Amino acid sequence: MTADGMMADPMAGESQGPTPEQSRETRTRVARWIERTPVRRWVPDPGIAPLPAGSDVFLKLELFQRTGSYKVRGALNNVLRADAETLQRGVTAVSAGNHAISVAYAARAAGTTARVVMLSSANPARVARCRNFGAEIEFADDGASGFARMEEIARQEGRLGIHPFEGEATVFGTSTVGLEIAEQLPDLDAIVVPIGGGGLISGTASVVKQLAPACRVYGVEPVGADSMRRSLDAGEPVALDRIDTIADSLGAPHAAPYSFGLVQRYVDDVVLVDDDAIRAALKALFLDAKLVAEPASAAPLAAACGPLRERLEGRRVGLILSGSNIDLDTFAVHFRAAG
Repeated sequence: MTADGMMADPMAGESQGPTPEQSRETRTRVARWIERTPVRRWVPDPGIAPLPAGSDVFLKLELFQRTGSYKVRGALNNVLRADAETLQRGVTAVSAGNHAISVAYAARAAGTTARVVMLSSANPARVARCRNFGAEIEFADDGASGFARMEEIARQEGRLGIHPFEGEATVFGTSTVGLEIAEQLPDLDAIVVPIGGGGLISGTASVVKQLAPACRVYGVEPVGADSMRRSLDAGEPVALDRIDTIADSLGAPHAAPYSFGLVQRYVDDVVLVDDDAIRAALKALFLDAKLVAEPASAAPLAAACGPLRERLEGRRVGLILSGSNIDLDTFAVHFRAAG
């Protein structure tokens, strides 16, 4: 880390990741089945959302994406890059919800079948939406057993395993978020991105840093699911012993080499926020921006009003709101808990 808290040598690591041209090619491939999500300038009541002084904040509304989250971009790119013989055998995935929904949607779009492994703690609304897209669902007690079962299904049935955050096809898909925001807001000073396993931020940062090298890219994780922060501190991908956060979409059990390498190369810092800060941000987005966000989507706002506040003062800032797959009862619980 440098003296101002930035990561030393932003060009470390072996992989360059997707270039802007490769991201454009990916966007052409998936464009028929996704939305170019809007950006919205947001000037909230400071009593509701105490944004950094003098900042100009824009929301990248991936929560309006088909399937309700950005995950569909990577899922579609995996499926649409596969050959016909592979697709005939179907696809499989593991997920707490958003990735499973997106893989089910992508499989239907490509005319194939999906068998997905969801965590037993998955939000019921996400399970129902995944089934509505035609997926066959199994359940696992935790992330480690879920990944093991996905790999077993892929091996036994010859299905294409679609990783939720790792690998070129997934990251090239998420890079289209970075491409869009760089085109929509070419003069941003900083972008704040939620991190689960690192698929969204690695793709986004790869393209943003190549198109706008001066733009800072910050990642944010929950305190109870900080695999990327721990991996960066250790200098290699690490796994967590347990996950403890309301932001279940950010509860990846480990970091992985490809996306971790891109985070090392392109991301300026990764900060942590606790669940109380996430709840407060979720409430602020609802009260002032009139948005129903899942906790993962609220994490960038929590970071902007918390650990990144001083660094973002007087800056043009983009916050990526990653998804909105949450049922009303769970949302109400978090809303009331915010006080």
